[in-house]
Amino acid sequence: MDELARRSRRPVAGGAHRAPGRRVIATVAVLAVLVVGLLAAWLTIPAWYRTWMPSGIGRLGFPLQHVQDIRSAAQRNRLDPALVAAVIYTESHFDQSVRSHSGAVGLMQVMPATALEIAHKSGGITFVTSDLGTPRINILYGCFYLRRLDDQFHGSIVETLAAYNAGAGNVDAWIATQGHTLRAVDIPFGETRTYVERVLSLRTVYRHIYGAQLGN
Repeated sequence: MDELARRSRRPVAGGAHRAPGRRVIATVAVLAVLVVGLLAAWLTIPAWYRTWMPSGIGRLGFPLQHVQDIRSAAQRNRLDPALVAAVIYTESHFDQSVRSHSGAVGLMQVMPATALEIAHKSGGITFVTSDLGTPRINILYGCFYLRRLDDQFHGSIVETLAAYNAGAGNVDAWIATQGHTLRAVDIPFGETRTYVERVLSLRTVYRHIYGAQLGN
């Protein structure tokens, strides 16, 4: 009887490990939720970031590369370097390998035909279209084109950006229809209207986050 009583008081096998096991599972679940939450926050920073927030948060969602090339090309073409950075982010997210279905190349999504025209007019006799794969040249040619559009549209940043996205011919037609300087809300192409609004918003963001680096 004593032996049976002792056996009946023995803990069930594995019982001592149940509570710690549950705690481990709960901890892993909490960590997984935190990781997913942080990843979602990081991926969506461009949607919710505001310039009154710490710039350190902005750097997580808005990259900046080729700073010296941006500053040099912007200065050479009398452009705001924050605007150039905003165009690059909108066009390629600073991914030099991006190629569009229409054939635009690189950081500023420069069309090879446009680059060849720029090279001809600017004296770039050694330029070949494969040079657009070089960030410095891509940024320089993109800035040259922005300057030409800005001159063509008499300093209207909305018209300049709209032309960069949709072509100068379309912008001329829209101006003729409107009868006045184009505003973002006047742009009939939804994609182009969103593009212009996004670049202008990002210009403010890049000034806030990287103003010192960009020279703003």
